[in-house]
Amino acid sequence: MPTTCNRIVIYTKKIDEMVHFYCDLFVYQAIRLEGDRIVELRPALDGLILMLHPAGKGQKEGQSLIKLVFDVKHVEAFRKQLVARGVDVGPIHQADGYQFANMKDPSGNPVSISSRAFAIRS
Repeated sequence: MPTTCNRIVIYTKKIDEMVHFYCDLFVYQAIRLEGDRIVELRPALDGLILMLHPAGKGQKEGQSLIKLVFDVKHVEAFRKQLVARGVDVGPIHQADGYQFANMKDPSGNPVSISSRAFAIRS
């Protein structure tokens, strides 16, 4: 039976900072249900739902082997907006017909902005 991956759980000790980062910079909406430890972040458009879960004492933040990639048409312009808002974004890298730049979220998880989805491939 076919299925799709629509959600990812991110363990964090910085729930409020993470809500601010993803909601303010990437236009997610925070959904908090009474009695639920998870804060669900829903994208303004179609996309992956981020579920912020409080990290346990033994969990170390930023140790995942996953990077969240946000599709943006104009990496340079979007990067300038992030930098203007105080985000530490790395340099723009040129790849095979597209650009990308990397950063970390408040919990140290890798995040990228990339124009790969808009690259013309032959």
